[in-house]
Amino acid sequence: MRMLIASDLHGSIESLLFLLERARSLRPDTLVLLGDLVYHGPRNPLPQDYDTRSVLQTMPGAEDLPCAVLAVRGNCDAEVDLGLLPFAVAENAWIACDGLNIFASHGHRLPECPPCPGFAPGTVFLRGHTHVPRGETRDGMHFWNPGSLSLPKQGHPRSYGLYEQGVFRVLDMQDNQVLSHAPRLS
Repeated sequence: MRMLIASDLHGSIESLLFLLERARSLRPDTLVLLGDLVYHGPRNPLPQDYDTRSVLQTMPGAEDLPCAVLAVRGNCDAEVDLGLLPFAVAENAWIACDGLNIFASHGHRLPECPPCPGFAPGTVFLRGHTHVPRGETRDGMHFWNPGSLSLPKQGHPRSYGLYEQGVFRVLDMQDNQVLSHAPRLS
């Protein structure tokens, strides 16, 4: 299974257009959107190409993409924005693929590291929110974050995630690998 993963677009039309081009060229099975799609949020600067109206008008429905769309809600996603998106947005979602149990959420309500009460060892936490790429295993739990295509933090480049053949990779906008993580299955 191949998943194209992005988080924290925060109303950046350039980031959305880039992501759609990647979806059309990579032809993933699923495009996973980890929240904070339209609004920049009260603590973030405006992305240079901030244009919420264009983002909402350009955001394609699943029928306009070569893949399914799985989207979860971020802390900056307002009800009014969600009502204008052409696909459903869940609070969080489970993805079962290649023997992995992946919990997809924006991540603002999850701990950054164990303990993670209620989750089984081996769970993969696929999240956004921090705008910082991550791929690591701690105490039997796996933590993946694609970073942000519009407002990266801590000196990281603008980035997105790609999962295929058991490996999660974060790539910058020139497709240079930022990090790679492959959890071990028990």
